[in-house]
Amino acid sequence: MTRKTKAQASTGATLRSARTFTRRTMLKSTVAAGAIAAIGPWFVRDARSSSGELNLLNWSDELPDPVIPNFTAATGIKVNSTPFSQNEEQINKLQATEGAGFDLCQPTRDRAPQFQDIGVLAPFDEGKLANIGNLIGSMLEGSRSVWTWDGGLYHLPHCWGTEAISWRTDLTTLDYKTLSYGTLWNEEYQAKVQGRPHSLLLGIGLWLDASGKMPTNRMLDAFKDPDTMKGIYDQILPIALEKKPWIKQFWDSADNTKSGLLENGVVIGQTWDGPVLSLKKEGKPVSYMAPQEGAITWLDGWAMTSAAANVDQAYAWLNYLMTSEVSAQVAEGSGYNPVVTGADGLLSEGAKKSFQEAYPEDALDRLWHRPPEPSWFGELRTQYAEKFKAA
Repeated sequence: MTRKTKAQASTGATLRSARTFTRRTMLKSTVAAGAIAAIGPWFVRDARSSSGELNLLNWSDELPDPVIPNFTAATGIKVNSTPFSQNEEQINKLQATEGAGFDLCQPTRDRAPQFQDIGVLAPFDEGKLANIGNLIGSMLEGSRSVWTWDGGLYHLPHCWGTEAISWRTDLTTLDYKTLSYGTLWNEEYQAKVQGRPHSLLLGIGLWLDASGKMPTNRMLDAFKDPDTMKGIYDQILPIALEKKPWIKQFWDSADNTKSGLLENGVVIGQTWDGPVLSLKKEGKPVSYMAPQEGAITWLDGWAMTSAAANVDQAYAWLNYLMTSEVSAQVAEGSGYNPVVTGADGLLSEGAKKSFQEAYPEDALDRLWHRPPEPSWFGELRTQYAEKFKAA
């Protein structure tokens, strides 16, 4: 019998937990939520939290106005934000300073093994998380299942979203029943596609698996060990290189995803949901939809650095975010999805409609949840992505 590695066992637990990680679970969770607890002393439990500063290392598009201004107005705490656009950028900053200069950072759930390895985080004192009970159960379990080690919890949910297919509605027409990651490579889209190199490689793998050309257990086999991963990506890379003429631009942030669609001649792409749905809300001719292989699903959260200098202020911030009103503001302004019970009911009708159009019919049952990525996986994936990008 082959013994599972820690990363493999963690991946299995993640996937079992993630099967409940859908909008339907969120809606069920809100049925009994006529009123949200902890609205009283919202987030400030300690007088020392009503002053000072807070230093955040955060995703560039996940704290839309008025989230930070409202917090400062309510507490007097000045928030210093250092935005980033990719997990690799965040990890590099934390490694360079050993966490110094940042009180809270924003890891994505699947990066748990990498953050555990770099050793720059501190566990939360759950006794100071007055509003943790407001989090949707499946969301909190999503964090606990892979971000608990040495007896401590190192991650709290902030918002969740997906990566799937976006397009210009005035330049092409797409239908859910036939939409695939392979649609990107149709002849009509040559020199009109955008995506991240490593995400496009994953999308090609899911497409090949679904079509029966490269069975990989929906690409989960690539996370088993380095040799298996190389064997799979050695088949994907030649196809990606063949399709390189289809690429109009590689994106690396929410902003250039938007500019690709509106200014740079992109017609279709593999992108995050938030930037595109934000444009759609503004009335731009764009849309977003999960393909048949399943939208690639992620959960972003908060972690405290071991070098945190403003701990009381950090807990005030976290309790503030774990209210339905603020979670709804995060979702409404970013285009992503809330993690607090009752927040769904506070979203605009436009946001609800966009969600239904992004995940029609059985799309929520097909979501592809990112498993935890061992450090070796990230390093190897980067090598293949660089080869694709540089070709």
